[in-house]
Amino acid sequence: MPDGRIFQWALAAIVGLTSGIAGWHRWRARRNDEPISPAQEGALFRGALRVAALGLWGATLGQLVVPGWCDWCRWPLPTGVRWLGVLAGLMGACGMHWSLASLGKNLTDTVVVRREAELVTTGAYRWVRHPYYLVAGWLMASVTLLTANWLIGLTSLAVLALLVVRTPREEAELQSRFGDAYRRYCEQTGRFVPRWRSHGQPSRE
Repeated sequence: MPDGRIFQWALAAIVGLTSGIAGWHRWRARRNDEPISPAQEGALFRGALRVAALGLWGATLGQLVVPGWCDWCRWPLPTGVRWLGVLAGLMGACGMHWSLASLGKNLTDTVVVRREAELVTTGAYRWVRHPYYLVAGWLMASVTLLTANWLIGLTSLAVLALLVVRTPREEAELQSRFGDAYRRYCEQTGRFVPRWRSHGQPSRE
């Protein structure tokens, strides 16, 4: 089978796997029927994030469904690098499940904190405060390498930049809800990168 067809199947598998994992965890979190409004984020920010996400999905689905259309945004990468993208994508799917399973019923798609939310500091959250964003970045990078498509990389950067911009607001909401407990958690745990002590253990231990 030509390399191009193999990478198309790999992309389909990673997109299907990660979408299924995310969809299942979101369904579980929504079973309590609590209405969650994204209005606190502001219309301008929501619009920008939606446009960036649509661009990313459009570029990815275009690569998947009509790969010849994407020839103009090809990035000449060695086949070995693209295979690293496949491996990283599969690892990212596992990381997505871990981060969302750790978050459990607290999961939302906005900065709003659920009424019955609990402060999660175990599992993936034992290492960083926003493991899902870290995994999302990892997955976007892996798909960029797998597809050798710079448009996917560019739209991925736009989505990630907006998520980083949103993070302080999200943390302010969490601190408002959990107070000193969340403040101590922030002091002990990195936002996106683990903090390490000299003996090699995460700093919150």
